[in-house]
Amino acid sequence: MTDDRWPALPYGAWKDTYATLHMWTQIVGKVALALAPPLNHCWGIAFHVTPCGLATRPLSHTGGFFTLEFDFIAHRLVIRVSDGRERAMKLEPRTVANFYAELMAVLSDMALGVKISSMPVEIPTPIRFEDDTLHASYDPEYANRFWRIVARLGQLFTAERCQFVGKCSPAHFFWGSFDLALTRFSGRPAPQPSGPAFVRDAYSHEVISHGFWPGSGPLLEPALYAYAVPEPPGFKEAKVKPDAAYFHRELGEFILPYESVRSSSSPEAAVRAFVQSTYEQGAALAKWNRAALERGIDARD
Repeated sequence: MTDDRWPALPYGAWKDTYATLHMWTQIVGKVALALAPPLNHCWGIAFHVTPCGLATRPLSHTGGFFTLEFDFIAHRLVIRVSDGRERAMKLEPRTVANFYAELMAVLSDMALGVKISSMPVEIPTPIRFEDDTLHASYDPEYANRFWRIVARLGQLFTAERCQFVGKCSPAHFFWGSFDLALTRFSGRPAPQPSGPAFVRDAYSHEVISHGFWPGSGPLLEPALYAYAVPEPPGFKEAKVKPDAAYFHRELGEFILPYESVRSSSSPEAAVRAFVQSTYEQGAALAKWNRAALERGIDARD
Protein backbone atom coordinates (compact mmCIF):
# COMPACT_ATOMS: atom_id res chain seq x y z
CA MET A 1 0.00 0.00 0.00
CA THR A 2 1.02 3.66 -0.27
CA ASP A 3 0.31 6.46 2.18
CA ASP A 4 0.10 10.23 1.67
CA ARG A 5 2.19 10.55 4.81
CA TRP A 6 4.94 8.73 2.92
CA PRO A 7 5.13 10.42 -0.49
CA ALA A 8 7.01 9.00 -3.45
CA LEU A 9 10.50 10.41 -4.00
CA PRO A 10 11.85 8.90 -7.23
CA TYR A 11 15.51 9.79 -7.58
CA GLY A 12 15.36 10.56 -11.30
CA ALA A 13 12.42 12.92 -10.95
CA TRP A 14 13.98 15.20 -8.37
CA LYS A 15 17.76 14.72 -8.68
CA ASP A 16 18.29 18.18 -10.19
CA THR A 17 16.30 19.87 -7.41
CA TYR A 18 18.22 17.73 -4.91
CA ALA A 19 21.59 18.81 -6.33
CA THR A 20 20.65 22.50 -6.26
CA LEU A 21 19.07 22.34 -2.81
CA HIS A 22 22.15 20.55 -1.49
CA MET A 23 24.28 23.54 -2.48
CA TRP A 24 21.80 26.05 -1.05
CA THR A 25 21.80 24.22 2.28
CA GLN A 26 25.60 24.22 2.26
CA ILE A 27 25.64 28.00 1.86
CA VAL A 28 23.32 28.43 4.84
CA GLY A 29 25.18 25.75 6.76
CA LYS A 30 28.46 27.56 6.28
CA VAL A 31 26.93 30.69 7.78
CA ALA A 32 26.18 28.56 10.84
CA LEU A 33 29.70 27.14 10.73
CA ALA A 34 31.16 30.65 10.84
CA LEU A 35 29.06 31.76 13.82
CA ALA A 36 28.07 28.76 15.97
CA PRO A 37 30.12 27.53 18.95
CA PRO A 38 32.22 24.49 17.92
CA LEU A 39 30.19 21.78 19.66
CA ASN A 40 31.50 18.23 19.44
CA HIS A 41 30.48 16.10 16.45
CA CYS A 42 29.31 19.23 14.54
CA TRP A 43 26.05 19.23 16.51
CA GLY A 44 25.99 23.02 16.68
CA ILE A 45 25.83 23.52 12.93
CA ALA A 46 23.39 20.77 11.95
CA PHE A 47 19.88 21.87 11.01
CA HIS A 48 16.83 20.89 13.03
CA VAL A 49 13.40 20.01 11.69
CA THR A 50 10.69 22.65 12.10
CA PRO A 51 6.93 22.59 11.42
CA CYS A 52 7.59 23.90 7.93
CA GLY A 53 11.16 23.00 7.04
CA LEU A 54 14.76 22.95 8.23
CA ALA A 55 16.49 25.64 10.27
CA THR A 56 19.76 26.58 11.89
CA ARG A 57 19.97 26.90 15.63
CA PRO A 58 20.12 30.50 16.93
CA LEU A 59 23.33 32.12 15.74
CA SER A 60 24.93 34.91 17.79
CA HIS A 61 25.81 38.14 16.00
CA THR A 62 26.53 41.68 17.28
CA GLY A 63 24.85 41.20 20.63
CA GLY A 64 21.74 39.46 19.33
CA PHE A 65 20.99 36.28 17.47
CA PHE A 66 19.22 35.10 14.34
CA THR A 67 18.12 31.94 12.53
CA LEU A 68 17.85 30.94 8.91
CA GLU A 69 15.03 28.58 7.97
CA PHE A 70 14.19 26.77 4.75
CA ASP A 71 10.39 26.89 4.61
CA PHE A 72 9.25 24.09 2.29
CA ILE A 73 5.57 25.01 2.59
CA ALA A 74 5.76 28.68 1.54
CA HIS A 75 9.03 27.98 -0.33
CA ARG A 76 11.23 30.68 1.03
CA LEU A 77 14.39 31.08 3.07
CA VAL A 78 13.50 33.15 6.15
CA ILE A 79 16.00 35.15 8.22
CA ARG A 80 14.60 35.99 11.68
CA VAL A 81 16.46 38.27 14.09
CA SER A 82 15.99 38.55 17.86
CA ASP A 83 15.11 42.25 17.52
CA GLY A 84 11.99 41.37 15.53
CA ARG A 85 13.28 41.92 12.02
CA GLU A 86 12.51 39.36 9.34
CA ARG A 87 13.49 38.99 5.67
CA ALA A 88 12.79 36.24 3.17
CA MET A 89 14.18 34.98 -0.12
CA LYS A 90 12.12 32.97 -2.58
CA LEU A 91 12.97 29.32 -3.14
CA GLU A 92 12.48 29.00 -6.88
CA PRO A 93 14.51 27.94 -9.93
CA ARG A 94 17.71 29.99 -9.72
CA THR A 95 21.42 29.29 -9.90
CA VAL A 96 23.52 28.59 -6.87
CA ALA A 97 25.57 31.67 -7.76
CA ASN A 98 22.44 33.84 -7.69
CA PHE A 99 21.24 32.36 -4.39
CA TYR A 100 24.66 32.88 -2.81
CA ALA A 101 24.95 36.49 -4.00
CA GLU A 102 21.46 37.41 -2.78
CA LEU A 103 21.88 35.77 0.64
CA MET A 104 25.23 37.44 1.28
CA ALA A 105 23.74 40.79 0.23
CA VAL A 106 20.66 40.37 2.44
CA LEU A 107 22.76 39.42 5.47
CA SER A 108 25.01 42.40 4.90
CA ASP A 109 22.02 44.73 4.54
CA MET A 110 20.65 43.40 7.84
CA ALA A 111 23.99 44.03 9.58
CA LEU A 112 24.50 40.25 9.80
CA GLY A 113 27.35 40.06 7.32
CA VAL A 114 29.63 37.04 7.60
CA LYS A 115 32.50 35.59 5.59
CA ILE A 116 32.29 31.93 4.61
CA SER A 117 34.30 29.54 2.48
CA SER A 118 32.56 29.35 -0.87
CA MET A 119 33.86 25.86 -1.73
CA PRO A 120 31.28 23.08 -1.26
CA VAL A 121 32.22 20.02 0.80
CA GLU A 122 31.55 16.28 0.72
CA ILE A 123 30.81 16.11 -3.01
CA PRO A 124 33.09 14.70 -5.74
CA THR A 125 33.27 17.68 -8.14
CA PRO A 126 32.73 20.91 -6.19
CA ILE A 127 32.12 24.27 -7.88
CA ARG A 128 32.54 27.45 -5.88
CA PHE A 129 29.17 28.94 -5.01
CA GLU A 130 29.84 32.20 -6.82
CA ASP A 131 30.72 30.29 -10.01
CA ASP A 132 27.98 27.65 -9.92
CA THR A 133 25.55 28.32 -12.73
CA LEU A 134 25.13 24.58 -13.40
CA HIS A 135 22.71 23.86 -10.56
CA ALA A 136 19.55 25.93 -10.97
CA SER A 137 16.56 23.64 -10.41
CA TYR A 138 13.82 23.81 -7.79
CA ASP A 139 10.63 21.78 -7.91
CA PRO A 140 8.53 22.86 -4.90
CA GLU A 141 6.51 19.64 -4.86
CA TYR A 142 9.57 17.41 -4.50
CA ALA A 143 11.26 19.74 -2.04
CA ASN A 144 8.12 19.55 0.12
CA ARG A 145 7.98 15.77 -0.20
CA PHE A 146 11.59 15.44 0.90
CA TRP A 147 11.01 17.60 3.98
CA ARG A 148 7.86 15.67 4.91
CA ILE A 149 9.79 12.40 4.82
CA VAL A 150 12.63 13.86 6.88
CA ALA A 151 10.19 15.25 9.45
CA ARG A 152 8.33 11.96 9.87
CA LEU A 153 11.51 9.91 10.10
CA GLY A 154 12.96 12.35 12.61
CA GLN A 155 9.99 11.70 14.87
CA LEU A 156 10.32 7.93 14.50
CA PHE A 157 14.08 7.91 15.08
CA THR A 158 13.60 9.97 18.23
CA ALA A 159 10.87 7.71 19.55
CA GLU A 160 12.99 4.61 18.95
CA ARG A 161 15.86 5.91 21.08
CA CYS A 162 13.70 6.82 24.10
CA GLN A 163 14.85 3.77 26.10
CA PHE A 164 18.47 4.71 25.44
CA VAL A 165 19.85 6.79 28.32
CA GLY A 166 23.47 7.02 27.17
CA LYS A 167 24.90 9.85 25.09
CA CYS A 168 22.86 10.33 21.93
CA SER A 169 22.52 13.04 19.33
CA PRO A 170 19.20 14.61 18.42
CA ALA A 171 17.69 13.64 15.09
CA HIS A 172 19.20 16.43 13.02
CA PHE A 173 20.11 17.23 9.43
CA PHE A 174 23.69 17.46 8.18
CA TRP A 175 23.99 19.80 5.21
CA GLY A 176 27.41 18.51 4.14
CA SER A 177 26.19 15.00 3.40
CA PHE A 178 22.52 16.05 3.06
CA ASP A 179 21.13 13.46 5.43
CA LEU A 180 19.03 13.12 8.54
CA ALA A 181 20.96 11.32 11.29
CA LEU A 182 20.67 10.14 14.88
CA THR A 183 23.72 8.67 16.60
CA ARG A 184 24.06 6.65 19.81
CA PHE A 185 27.35 6.34 21.68
CA SER A 186 28.67 3.48 23.78
CA GLY A 187 30.76 5.84 25.91
CA ARG A 188 34.02 4.16 24.92
CA PRO A 189 36.73 5.87 22.84
CA ALA A 190 37.22 4.52 19.34
CA PRO A 191 40.46 3.99 17.42
CA GLN A 192 41.54 7.29 15.85
CA PRO A 193 40.00 7.42 12.35
CA SER A 194 41.73 8.91 9.35
CA GLY A 195 40.32 11.78 7.33
CA PRO A 196 39.55 15.48 7.86
CA ALA A 197 39.05 16.98 11.30
CA PHE A 198 35.24 16.71 11.26
CA VAL A 199 35.49 12.96 10.54
CA ARG A 200 37.97 12.43 13.37
CA ASP A 201 35.67 14.35 15.70
CA ALA A 202 32.54 12.51 14.55
CA TYR A 203 34.06 9.08 15.17
CA SER A 204 36.24 9.77 18.20
CA HIS A 205 34.00 7.39 20.18
CA GLU A 206 32.13 4.20 19.35
CA VAL A 207 28.82 4.90 17.61
CA ILE A 208 25.81 3.29 16.03
CA SER A 209 24.08 5.67 13.62
CA HIS A 210 20.77 5.64 11.81
CA GLY A 211 19.64 8.02 9.15
CA PHE A 212 17.93 8.85 5.89
CA TRP A 213 19.70 9.91 2.71
CA PRO A 214 18.27 10.70 -0.76
CA GLY A 215 21.10 8.76 -2.43
CA SER A 216 24.07 9.40 -4.71
CA GLY A 217 27.15 7.59 -5.94
CA PRO A 218 26.65 3.82 -5.69
CA LEU A 219 23.07 4.12 -4.40
CA LEU A 220 20.77 6.15 -6.63
CA GLU A 221 17.62 5.92 -4.55
CA PRO A 222 16.48 7.35 -1.21
CA ALA A 223 17.09 4.98 1.68
CA LEU A 224 17.38 4.57 5.41
CA TYR A 225 20.82 3.53 6.62
CA ALA A 226 22.46 2.07 9.71
CA TYR A 227 26.14 1.62 10.52
CA ALA A 228 28.49 1.03 13.43
CA VAL A 229 31.94 2.61 13.89
CA PRO A 230 34.16 0.80 14.48
CA GLU A 231 32.36 -2.00 12.71
CA PRO A 232 32.28 -5.06 14.99
CA PRO A 233 33.13 -8.52 13.61
CA GLY A 234 30.10 -10.23 12.16
CA PHE A 235 28.11 -7.04 11.57
CA LYS A 236 27.98 -7.48 7.79
CA GLU A 237 26.41 -10.92 8.21
CA ALA A 238 23.95 -9.93 10.94
CA LYS A 239 20.29 -10.73 10.43
CA VAL A 240 18.23 -7.54 10.52
CA LYS A 241 14.64 -6.55 9.79
CA PRO A 242 12.56 -6.03 7.71
CA ASP A 243 13.20 -8.43 4.85
CA ALA A 244 13.95 -5.60 2.38
CA ALA A 245 17.01 -4.48 4.42
CA TYR A 246 20.47 -5.53 3.26
CA PHE A 247 24.14 -4.76 3.86
CA HIS A 248 25.67 -2.57 1.13
CA ARG A 249 29.30 -3.67 0.91
CA GLU A 250 30.59 -0.57 -0.87
CA LEU A 251 28.95 1.84 1.56
CA GLY A 252 29.63 -0.36 4.60
CA GLU A 253 26.09 0.20 5.87
CA PHE A 254 22.79 -1.57 6.21
CA ILE A 255 20.30 -0.10 3.74
CA LEU A 256 16.52 -0.10 3.73
CA PRO A 257 15.18 1.38 0.47
CA TYR A 258 12.65 4.11 1.12
CA GLU A 259 10.34 2.75 -1.57
CA SER A 260 10.08 -0.55 0.33
CA VAL A 261 9.11 1.43 3.44
CA ARG A 262 6.38 3.50 1.82
CA SER A 263 4.91 0.48 -0.01
CA SER A 264 4.82 -1.76 3.07
CA SER A 265 1.63 -2.50 5.01
CA SER A 266 2.97 -0.38 7.89
CA PRO A 267 5.78 2.05 7.04
CA GLU A 268 6.15 2.99 10.71
CA ALA A 269 6.59 -0.65 11.72
CA ALA A 270 9.18 -1.16 8.96
CA VAL A 271 11.21 1.83 10.17
CA ARG A 272 11.00 0.71 13.80
CA ALA A 273 12.08 -2.82 12.91
CA PHE A 274 15.06 -1.55 10.94
CA VAL A 275 16.28 0.86 13.60
CA GLN A 276 15.82 -1.54 16.49
CA SER A 277 17.26 -4.64 14.82
CA THR A 278 20.35 -2.91 13.47
CA TYR A 279 20.98 -1.21 16.81
CA GLU A 280 20.57 -4.44 18.77
CA GLN A 281 22.86 -6.38 16.43
CA GLY A 282 25.53 -3.68 16.48
CA ALA A 283 25.38 -3.22 20.25
CA ALA A 284 25.51 -6.96 20.94
CA LEU A 285 28.36 -7.66 18.53
CA ALA A 286 30.38 -4.67 19.85
CA LYS A 287 29.62 -5.73 23.45
CA TRP A 288 28.11 -2.42 24.52
CA ASN A 289 27.11 -2.23 28.18
CA ARG A 290 23.40 -2.20 27.41
CA ALA A 291 22.41 -2.57 31.07
CA ALA A 292 23.99 0.82 31.73
CA LEU A 293 22.85 2.44 28.48
CA GLU A 294 19.22 1.39 28.27
CA ARG A 295 16.17 1.37 30.53
CA GLY A 296 14.82 -2.06 31.33
CA ILE A 297 17.83 -4.08 30.15
CA ASP A 298 18.94 -6.72 32.68
CA ALA A 299 22.69 -6.82 33.32
CA ARG A 300 22.64 -10.51 32.31
CA ASP A 301 21.22 -9.77 28.84
